[in-house]
Amino acid sequence: MSAADRDHLKIFAGRAGLEIAQKMCDHLNLPLGQGHTELFPDGELLVKVDEDVRGRDCFVVQSTSDPVNTHLMELLIFIDCLRRASAKRITAVIPYFGYARQDRKDEGRVPITAKLVANLITAAGADRVICVDLHAAQIQGFFDIPVDHLSAAPVLREHLDGQRAEMQNLVVVSPDVGNVKVANMYAGMFDTELAIVDKRRESGMKVASRNLIGEVEGRTVLMVDDMISTAGTICEAARLVKERGATRIIVAATHAVFVGLAFERIAASPIDRVITTDTIPGGARLAPIADKLEVLTLAKLLGEAVHRIHHDISVSALFRGGVGTKR
Repeated sequence: MSAADRDHLKIFAGRAGLEIAQKMCDHLNLPLGQGHTELFPDGELLVKVDEDVRGRDCFVVQSTSDPVNTHLMELLIFIDCLRRASAKRITAVIPYFGYARQDRKDEGRVPITAKLVANLITAAGADRVICVDLHAAQIQGFFDIPVDHLSAAPVLREHLDGQRAEMQNLVVVSPDVGNVKVANMYAGMFDTELAIVDKRRESGMKVASRNLIGEVEGRTVLMVDDMISTAGTICEAARLVKERGATRIIVAATHAVFVGLAFERIAASPIDRVITTDTIPGGARLAPIADKLEVLTLAKLLGEAVHRIHHDISVSALFRGGVGTKR
């Protein structure tokens, strides 16, 4: 990174983006922008930028993960702070986009919160957005500003390629019908077969996996999803394929949401390995499944996107190797 870049390119981070933002800066040989967030006794947030940003190209990294509303509000305030400090351009880097699952009206009298959040980010003053593996690709269209939708697939694929010797007789399994498109593309990547689990959701917290389309007996199973939330779907699918004779079960997901009973379910499941990325801060909260977990970093991918955007270079090359989204 040149001296001019160090002067004109600034990467800042909210509290849910500090870890990955520091890695991005290390990759770019750039100091992390100086700023901090204070919490008032009544719960209000104050964001203060501690260096000059007038005329600079500024990126603010923040995942809107749990606590979602707090982190979203911090992102909005950070953007507003940079705008009022006369930053030339502000890009919101959102490795994990909260509210992405509320992307349509699937029943009467419900909001489309993903669109609302897109409007809020735009209204706060963002000029551009970078995000990773949105739950639904159509969310890009909710923004009236440019969106660079990156995929963790190249990072996951590179890692899995290095483990191929351990994945004998591989079969890719879609943990539910809605994920078939993504699973099929991974099956194409690894030139292997696809199997599908037929899932029935009995309630908001309970999932029953009843049928399996395909053959897994004596094989290593790879299940891929965009996120692991309560882990109900993935663990039920793992039990089913284990009952059908799978010898090893590997789960890969971009976003390690891990809420509710997720840790207990994964620890008690027949899953041998969980591979995820650092789009959501991990740390001590991941300790309950540390023996099964591998966390890959997307800092190089995001850092390269920042570099290309800052220098007005096409970002399209970073999309190669992506596998799309569920819908």
